[in-house]
Amino acid sequence: MQTPLTTFDGYPRDDIDVAQIRTTRARIIPLVNDVKALMIEIEKALHAHHAEPTGTSTSADSSSTSAAPPITAPQTETPVIEAVFAVVDQVSPSSPAEQAGVQVGDKVKRFGSVGALNHEKLAKVAAEVQQNENRTISVLVCRAIGDGEQDLELQLTPRRDWGGRGMLGCHLLPL
Repeated sequence: MQTPLTTFDGYPRDDIDVAQIRTTRARIIPLVNDVKALMIEIEKALHAHHAEPTGTSTSADSSSTSAAPPITAPQTETPVIEAVFAVVDQVSPSSPAEQAGVQVGDKVKRFGSVGALNHEKLAKVAAEVQQNENRTISVLVCRAIGDGEQDLELQLTPRRDWGGRGMLGCHLLPL
């Protein structure tokens, strides 16, 4: 990756395929960056996991809205660390997303069967929504609560007839 592609006087080297090497490097560099980002996420999750006291109880926020209460993701003895792949930047009023409890700023970790490793620039999320119209989809989000974050599992039912754009009523930005 660090070998120069030109001679000492600036001409392309004739003993290697410079175009092929540049193309290969262009594919490898984003993958290396992705690995670094995932390692940072894993490190943060490990620190957060080991910083939490084991016997704490969480108090649920009671609100007078008609939103379905979020279900806290069950904690198992060997938790699976899921990376965030999208963030919610807009939620429409009276939309299926709002009714499920989705909020602006929620970080999406899993959307049905779609996760950080297979979302393909959110194309698989769109396909999951299309395939599950009027059926419940389990969505795992990470929400900022106070000084920390909490994983919440929300139940979202995509519908066309809710009176707004799309079937969810929210906008996701890929990360």
